[in-house]
Amino acid sequence: MSMVVLDAGHFDSKAREWDENPLFRERAGKIADAIRVGVPLARTMTALDYGSGSGLLAFALQDALGHITLQDSSAGMLAVAREKIAAQGVTHMTVRQADLSADALPDERYDLICSSMTLHHIPDTDRILATFRQLLQPGGWLAVADLDREDGSFHGPEVDVHHGFERDALRARTERAGFAEVRFETVFEIVKETERGPRAYPVFLMLARRPPGAV
Repeated sequence: MSMVVLDAGHFDSKAREWDENPLFRERAGKIADAIRVGVPLARTMTALDYGSGSGLLAFALQDALGHITLQDSSAGMLAVAREKIAAQGVTHMTVRQADLSADALPDERYDLICSSMTLHHIPDTDRILATFRQLLQPGGWLAVADLDREDGSFHGPEVDVHHGFERDALRARTERAGFAEVRFETVFEIVKETERGPRAYPVFLMLARRPPGAV
């Protein structure tokens, strides 16, 4: 069986109707609510929303943060985000098309990096976690929402992504990357029809912190 990679072109094709999906809007809202509870957000904080898509998570957090960079590899998704920023007169958000796994890192350093349903699309988990740590200010926060480990039925066995994550294993990877205070909570469930009937796929939020004073 040939494997399918869900690349930027796949998301380009879905960008225009992405925000119309109530599940996507609800999921972003639940993740944002959990970040607000778990992280001491402030309008002085700069943030990177990595794999931002159309900006659902960033917009749900915008009133609690300072400047937010929306970064994604999908030009189509970022075009939608730009239109929303312009339409709402938002002045503290910018978009950037880039892939942290392949492109040069930006000069900016952030107080918060958040990411929703993106980690399972990134082949090298250890590398991206190390990159996140490098891009965070000492004392900065990482907030990653993704799927618990599943059997491949979420995307289908032909799609080449990680089939979610075991929390203890991801915790260990995150700590090896230099993070502390790693904790998880279930923030959402996605119910999908499968060959065996409806199935719930839990979505966790992992919070972690680059230790203050760390080099």
